Amino acid sequence: MENASKALIIAGAILLSILIISLGIFIFNQASEITKSSNLSEVEVLNFNEKFTSFEGTNVKGSEVNSLLNRIVQNNVANQDDESKQVKLTQTGQGWQSGTTSANAAPVNMPKKAQTGKTYNVTYTIDANTGLVNLITITSN
Repeated sequence: MENASKALIIAGAILLSILIISLGIFIFNQASEITKSSNLSEVEVLNFNEKFTSFEGTNVKGSEVNSLLNRIVQNNVANQDDESKQVKLTQTGQGWQSGTTSANAAPVNMPKKAQTGKTYNVTYTIDANTGLVNLITITSN
């Protein structure tokens, strides 16, 4: 009788161990699926945003704004197939040289150039879903 009760205890411990291991594997697989579902890692998002956020400010020189405009165009041309990486542009105020007059410049259109003697306010908006910069607003002072 003693051997039978010990065998039942051992069998119960083995079943409990199998249950705990299965639960651990299930939780691990669920966590893996969540990390696979995000397209970009946090570092990739930071690197993407840094190309644009470094220009943010209230007295940004026209030459720096022109560099930002070139980066926006290059980014949009390079990422034509990925809508989430497209950066829209809004240019307002006086002090712009010839270029596209659209409030939201198309990805391959060249926006208006900034005058090098003026200063501009540069702000950006981040998409809540992707965490990427999706709109840059430049206003002349």
